[in-house]
Amino acid sequence: MKFVRLALAASLVFSAGTSRAQTTLSEPKLKSSKALKSPSAPSKAGEPSSAGSAASSGSSPSGDTAPAPIGAIMMSGNGGSGSILPAIPGAPTEERIQLDKITTQNTIKQQEYISRVRALTEEKDEALLRNALTAEKTRAELSPIEFEQRKLQLKGQMEDEKMAQAAAALRYQRDKARLENDVAREKLNAESLKLDAERLKLDADKLRFDADKLKKDVAVAELDFQARKLRQESDLADNRTVAIKSDLELREKKEIWKKQANREPEYDKEPFKNGVLTVSDRRIALDGPIVYGTADFVTERIHYFNNKSEEYPIFLVIDRSPGGSVMEGYRILKAMQASKAPVHVVVKSYAASMAATIATLAPRSYAYPNAVILHHQIWSVLFGNPTQQKQQLDILKEWDRRLREPIAKKMGTSMEKFTAEMYKQNVDGDWEEFADAAVRLKWIDHTVSEIRETGILKEPETKSEDKPKMAFGLAEENDAKGDRYVRLPKLQHADAYFLYNRDGYYR
Repeated sequence: MKFVRLALAASLVFSAGTSRAQTTLSEPKLKSSKALKSPSAPSKAGEPSSAGSAASSGSSPSGDTAPAPIGAIMMSGNGGSGSILPAIPGAPTEERIQLDKITTQNTIKQQEYISRVRALTEEKDEALLRNALTAEKTRAELSPIEFEQRKLQLKGQMEDEKMAQAAAALRYQRDKARLENDVAREKLNAESLKLDAERLKLDADKLRFDADKLKKDVAVAELDFQARKLRQESDLADNRTVAIKSDLELREKKEIWKKQANREPEYDKEPFKNGVLTVSDRRIALDGPIVYGTADFVTERIHYFNNKSEEYPIFLVIDRSPGGSVMEGYRILKAMQASKAPVHVVVKSYAASMAATIATLAPRSYAYPNAVILHHQIWSVLFGNPTQQKQQLDILKEWDRRLREPIAKKMGTSMEKFTAEMYKQNVDGDWEEFADAAVRLKWIDHTVSEIRETGILKEPETKSEDKPKMAFGLAEENDAKGDRYVRLPKLQHADAYFLYNRDGYYR
């Protein structure tokens, strides 16, 4: 656009120069025509008249000057009178020469101006090109730098974003840790409140017990007061019988109160301390032979005590048991193993066969040092033809393996060595040991010096029967010889008796 403006400016300058030249040329023509019309006006010596015309020197009779013939030039002499000289054909006039000279000068100036404008334009274009090239070079040089700068900016933004994400993750972890700490603190508070509630409950129970005791004391005192009052009134009236009756009733109530232990059983998660075993009322008695119905009796109570509390132990107390049914005993073992509350087996006097198996495979077992533990193989009487007897024998062998193999594993030996050791100890295979020796054999876990039965809160009844009372419908009888025996119930299918019966007491 700048080049176009410069070209237009040059064209305007050229047009202006041409107009001035034409104006200059028109002025001599006017002077020449005036000179032709006024012959009396002398022309300067040597000055030509207007181009393309000649002055006339003749006069007409009327005094008018006749026009000069074409091709003649009016000349003036020394006397001031003009003379007509013949014009040279084709010779330029002075005005023409001046005009051509001015035109030539204008043309030269115009060409010089155009040359200068062109040179300036070319210089300007060259400068523009150089500037454009320099700008392109600068942009080319700056492009990697700008790219690196942009790359660094993007990298910085990415680093900022990563740092922001990392900070957000850290804030999340911090908030999560705070929440977990708050939850743990609330749990601790809840446990503390629970313990406080239990403590308050115990305190309330103690206060209730003290209040009941106080009421009883007040009642006793009141009864005593009434007795004294009746005795005093009996002295005033004939009412001595009523006073005696009242006194008898008071004594009867005192006796009833004396026959009860006015305290709660002791519950301890670790009942064995310093050789003393504390047994609560969560106890199950297992005495006598294990027969049909024994498993129901024991397992139902294990489930009951678990439903009451899974924290405190359950005690399976064996006073004397020769063993019994393998099916019933196996059910007792499975109930003990599945119990969430720990089942502790306590042997006070004697445990043989299936009862000894229950004591040995219990999670925890205790016994007095002089209690006897006896292990042996299963024995039975077989009936039927040889094939039937062989099948029964196979069942007995499998029961023997299932019950004695865990015992051998606990002892750290094999079934074969366990069996061989039985017959090494006794020709009948009846291996019996006192409890302190049984601890070394891992039949019993601990021997106890004292067993505190805190769950027995009522005075036991005095037994006056001649024959011992047995559970599950068993009863002692006398045979024809007068010997006492107990008739065992009929076994269920695939069951066997695993009990010690050397003297044939159980039949």
